[in-house]
Amino acid sequence: MSKGLFDLSGKVVVATGANSGIGLAFLQGCAIQGADVVVWGRRKTKNDEAIAKLKQLGAPRVHAEVVDVSDEAAVDAAFASTLDVMGRADCFFANAGYQDRATSFPDMTSEMYHNLLDVNLHGAFYSLRAATRHMRDRAQCGDAGGSIVVCGSLSMFQGRQGLEHYAAAKGALSAMVKGLAVEMGQYGVRVNMIAPGMILTEMTGEGPQRDGIINHFSSITPMGRPGYLSDIEGPAAYLASDASIFQTGDVLIVDGGRHVNSQ
Repeated sequence: MSKGLFDLSGKVVVATGANSGIGLAFLQGCAIQGADVVVWGRRKTKNDEAIAKLKQLGAPRVHAEVVDVSDEAAVDAAFASTLDVMGRADCFFANAGYQDRATSFPDMTSEMYHNLLDVNLHGAFYSLRAATRHMRDRAQCGDAGGSIVVCGSLSMFQGRQGLEHYAAAKGALSAMVKGLAVEMGQYGVRVNMIAPGMILTEMTGEGPQRDGIINHFSSITPMGRPGYLSDIEGPAAYLASDASIFQTGDVLIVDGGRHVNSQ
């Protein structure tokens, strides 16, 4: 049965860093629309929990790979294993990453800088390279099309103390998205970025800390609240689906209007 404009029946969607948080939300939106989904994450226990949730949401097939995206060989092996099990990848979300805030830029250590870029930038490069190789090769065999989505951040547009390395990685990926959109268009593959605002996740904390975060972001966001993981599901399904077949090289900001608020 068709699930409407964003129907993903028969499509295989893969996401990195996808056993929790925003990465899992990407897959949840696609699972609701009937996609077969693949979880890439570093912890098998968390992967198994994500599998159970995605099956409950209606994904016909769910697979998981234990993979650290900062390991080039592991990424290539995980992609090969994904294809062995699922047969193809129609949409790929490069999401894996983390924040590690320094007290200030002068106090940021080289280790902190390089460790973050190993995952957030280099890991994304390894992942995107594997995905584009597959989609290019498939197109050259007469099966063109596909969608690649990179997870961005408002840090690309707004300065944040102690997160310059994080912003640098996201800014570099934004530039990479544009290049890939130009290069992969000949294969019918579109490449875009989703830049979320403040999204409440299990990492936000609990009690007064969480309440303080909610109050702060509610006060600076025109929509009057922070984002929820459910706010990511629709944009993810849209970019994975054929409804976005002519949208490429773009950054889709999902932040309740925070980035345009001058207050």
